Amino acid sequence: MSLAAVYRLALRAAELVGVLLMVSIGVFSLVTLLPGDPAVDILGAGHPPSAYADLRHELGLDQPLLTRYFDWLGGVLHGDLGRSVVPPQSEVASRVLSALPVSVEIAVLGLLSALVVAVPLAMWSAYREGGRADRIISAGTFGVLSVPSFLAGLLLVLVMVTSLGWFPRSEWVRLGDGDLLGNLHHAFLPALTVALAELAMFTRVLRGDLIVTLREEYILAARAKGMAPLRILVSDALRPSSFSLVTLLGLSLGRLIGSTVIVEYLFALPGMGSLVVNAANQGDYPMVQGAVLVIAAIYVVINAGIDFSYGYLDPRTRRVHV
Repeated sequence: MSLAAVYRLALRAAELVGVLLMVSIGVFSLVTLLPGDPAVDILGAGHPPSAYADLRHELGLDQPLLTRYFDWLGGVLHGDLGRSVVPPQSEVASRVLSALPVSVEIAVLGLLSALVVAVPLAMWSAYREGGRADRIISAGTFGVLSVPSFLAGLLLVLVMVTSLGWFPRSEWVRLGDGDLLGNLHHAFLPALTVALAELAMFTRVLRGDLIVTLREEYILAARAKGMAPLRILVSDALRPSSFSLVTLLGLSLGRLIGSTVIVEYLFALPGMGSLVVNAANQGDYPMVQGAVLVIAAIYVVINAGIDFSYGYLDPRTRRVHV
């Protein structure tokens, strides 16, 4: 590895650590500065003052803000995200580790399904720009984008669950149970709900970039030499046209892990979205802090990986200017 590559890697790592530190400050501050008294939210009204004082001491709320932050950060660095204060009390890390695989699986399955369909659709549409196929694909993707996720999920439930009975509505089989087919059977509809909107976005973004690339001189030269259209699209045009798609893919993955609340509610999934919403409604502040921190950290790390991938997609981005 060259010195420039080592320097670039070290610089990116330092930036990543700095961003994660700022994320931890933001997560802790936002939850801490919420109006109201956490002790009252947790216990409810009507308890003696001593009960509220004891709970504030247990949560560390009687300590200065900086002291509480560094105590919390020290625990996070050692893998301790705190303990839930709402019955049944449990470790935040264990609850997150139980919910995270569900959200990650739904997000990954949905994005992979969308990607597998979107790439050939976008290539076909871009190569036939202005033609009948292009107009049909563009109209179809626009129509899909016009349908909110909750409505698409309800329609899928109505058709495939209620009418046809092909899929379950409110059950979940974990991968760890050893039943892969059962897991995929339960994950299909939630993943499809996620995939529909992402499919339309991926197709439209990649189509636009491919149209620009197909007008480049080296593509026109390849066509003049009689190269096969499929080879031109896959070998010459797809890779340099993937910047926006890769960025959108990473952003979508990070976003979907924590924002599939509606999908998880529709299909009763025990994922991260449901965990955060339920914890916030119950006033379980340690749970909210730990879960949001994990989601934010995943989002930041994914985007750092996207930055590194640019060097593969376009070697010109590997240059380091000092």
